[in-house]
Amino acid sequence: MTNFPVSTLRSVELGTPDLSASVDFYTRVWGLDVVAEAEDKVFLAATGDDFHVLELKQRDRAELRKITFRARSAEDLKSLFSKTVAAGCVVLRELGAADAPSGGERFVIREPQGSVLEFVHGDRQRQGAIVANRPYRLAHVNINSAQIEALTAFYRDVLGFRLTDRSKLMAFLCCNADHHAVVLAEAPANGLNHVAFLMPDLESVMRGSGQVVDQGFP
Repeated sequence: MTNFPVSTLRSVELGTPDLSASVDFYTRVWGLDVVAEAEDKVFLAATGDDFHVLELKQRDRAELRKITFRARSAEDLKSLFSKTVAAGCVVLRELGAADAPSGGERFVIREPQGSVLEFVHGDRQRQGAIVANRPYRLAHVNINSAQIEALTAFYRDVLGFRLTDRSKLMAFLCCNADHHAVVLAEAPANGLNHVAFLMPDLESVMRGSGQVVDQGFP
């Protein structure tokens, strides 16, 4: 397997116009746990090793605010910072100590098509467990792109991902043994398509979807 500079998709940050209702949904219906609150953010964990997989922030509208990837090493983190700067990304936060409860070192950039990406190393992890019917970790994030070939090249040539599959409308990119951590979908405008969570097994997927429907969500 290629020695990818990025080891995993760790978490996403979402803006929500009703923070309390979103926290209620993701805990009571979706099966995550609140593990920290800092300033105006709520951090939620799945049952796996990541300290958190979701950050929720009060905003005027629903939006994808940030995608966080974990770098394989401190050297990879520094290299990724240099490569993203050289590729013309806007630096939103310089390489330094993370201010999230998960800690570690991090930097934050805005890639050419507008998504905010954070890269971390040395962040807190925990002893996770597989729990039936509850999400274990993030599986992938699917991003709509009006220039899918250019964004695919960015993930491949700058971030070190590998293209594993390409359909007419989608590009699937991996950074570890998973088939993909990022999916790029051809669309008229850039933005979030969806975030996927990994469940322990097919029965958990079915029971989880049943729980969502039973609670009145489509």
